[in-house]
Amino acid sequence: MVDRLLVARCRQGNRDALRRIYEKYRDDLLIMAIALSHDVHLAEDAVHDVFVAFARNVRHFKLTGSLKAYLARCVINRIRDLMRMRRSQARVLEAERVCPEPKDANDPSDLIVCSEELRLLSKALSELPDEQREVIVLRMQGQMRFRKIAQLMDISVNTVKGRYRYGIQKLRSILNSENEQ
Repeated sequence: MVDRLLVARCRQGNRDALRRIYEKYRDDLLIMAIALSHDVHLAEDAVHDVFVAFARNVRHFKLTGSLKAYLARCVINRIRDLMRMRRSQARVLEAERVCPEPKDANDPSDLIVCSEELRLLSKALSELPDEQREVIVLRMQGQMRFRKIAQLMDISVNTVKGRYRYGIQKLRSILNSENEQ
């Protein structure tokens, strides 16, 4: 109900309403975008682009479901577009960009922020097919239910569950092979 009111106020040109929507969803969308792209800068660009487009087109926007789900879908699509553009320009995205090796192993903040487990998980996520990675990120980071993910991605709930299950299995396999090395 709050989102509908905020969108209505945005349509009337209320900048405070737009700011409140941005502040409400920015962090969740950014975390999701980072998990999908493995690139903080690309994720920030995608989230920014989505909010700019939303602000430009809010007068014609009709909220029919969850605003968070709509914005998440927009971020997913923008991440895909930006990654496609980067690939076509022959720039390979590296999982290391999200969490580089700590510069100073004696500095606890470096160890906390860029732990080995986070780096390995980020690398493992980057090895998953896009469809599986998106479902896992939406479920884990976005805290969405399978039914909501299915609506968002316009696929069946069983397909979502299958992608999630196979993605988790593949993550386990990748992480177990890393531990054996």
